[in-house]
Amino acid sequence: MKPNFIQKVTNWGNFPVVEKEIKSEDSIERIKDFVRNNNEVIARGNGRCYGDASLSEHIFSTRRLNKFISFDRLNGVIECESGILLSQVLEVIVPQGYFLYVTPGTKFITVGGAIASDVHGKNHHAEGCFSEYVEEFSLLNENSEVITCSRTENEDKFWATIGGMGLTGIILSAKFKLKNIETAYIRQESVKAENLDEIFKLFDESESWTYNVAWIDCLQSGKDIGRSIMMRGEHAFKHELPKKLQENPLRLKKKMIPKIPFYFPDFLLNKFTVKLFNFLYFNKQQQKMVKNYVDYETFFYPLDVVNDWNKIYGKSGFIQYQMVIPKEKGNEGMEKILQTIAKSGNGSFLAVLKLFGKNNPHAYNSFPAEGYTLALDFKVNSRLKKLVTDLDEIVEEFGGRIYLTKDSMSKSSLTNYLQNVQNPKFVSMQHKRIMNSNN
Repeated sequence: MKPNFIQKVTNWGNFPVVEKEIKSEDSIERIKDFVRNNNEVIARGNGRCYGDASLSEHIFSTRRLNKFISFDRLNGVIECESGILLSQVLEVIVPQGYFLYVTPGTKFITVGGAIASDVHGKNHHAEGCFSEYVEEFSLLNENSEVITCSRTENEDKFWATIGGMGLTGIILSAKFKLKNIETAYIRQESVKAENLDEIFKLFDESESWTYNVAWIDCLQSGKDIGRSIMMRGEHAFKHELPKKLQENPLRLKKKMIPKIPFYFPDFLLNKFTVKLFNFLYFNKQQQKMVKNYVDYETFFYPLDVVNDWNKIYGKSGFIQYQMVIPKEKGNEGMEKILQTIAKSGNGSFLAVLKLFGKNNPHAYNSFPAEGYTLALDFKVNSRLKKLVTDLDEIVEEFGGRIYLTKDSMSKSSLTNYLQNVQNPKFVSMQHKRIMNSNN
């Protein structure tokens, strides 16, 4: 990437597309100059957020901040620059018997992005968000000063930056703790649920499992509404593995990664093809429960097995809509949300349901709250804005909120947990849109 130029830029959903200035730099002094000389700056990592959160008038790409600083193998603590991808961290730590405490559904995000979004995974009910394991990070603030932020040093900036969507400054590097593992494999159980009542019961029964997630068929109605497949898992111990896998338990075989070579035509993705996909996905598992061992990539990153899978949604792009509904209202709220989606005809291939536990009260900008969270992908079309408005109203009715990392359309009242981040120096298109909707 050239150091500084105007280009068309978009995030993973390919919506919206804008022409903006991008600066890419690894010199701290030149990064300081860029911030000092511009307002409305935002940091952008690998562009794997879905909406307009990392777009602004002046974008700083962190991808040249890509060096490891230290790895304390004895205590399981790693320090690296903010543009390092989680995939690169995993390549270093897994052969050494470590894993990320918290990881989202793709390994192709940056460490800085993981902090700015305070990402969660399949284990929030058990182990919280990424921030729980961050010891400190360096931040370039609105005065072009580099400060160290931790729970004891500049703690106000530390907590505002956690989940702060890049609005407090540019994260330059971070130090975080790792989890011990014996193998690179997961002991998995896949369990079919016929409806919402059954999947919620399964989540309650599975709270002792570290990892829980469910794929959900969002186009069903009536007695089948919410039919799902839950995947629950634990890191496998070496002695549990089949003999063949015990030989090199921390190393995975290299896999061929296919690539979507072009944008799919718009007509290929419609209510009928989504319904067919959901039918086939639910029925590919014949038994009520299947137990097996899978490698960590299969369990945590099922979409990463295909490069450029976002092109399936066509050139018009797609959005991801993710909300959380309080646990005590989860069944009623999710049923209303699924009914609304089914009625709209805007089906989602990738509808993922998870259970959040209690969040760290210090992390006030973090998205998770105790309850059920549903993430859905929707192709951009003429009917989508109305669906988002309808979903926003339901989420608001049930006291929920939306995930800013995925947002590109929602109303400001669902994002009011974002606090202590406003200044003219670091501004995203998303934040301007939200602020303008208040006026």
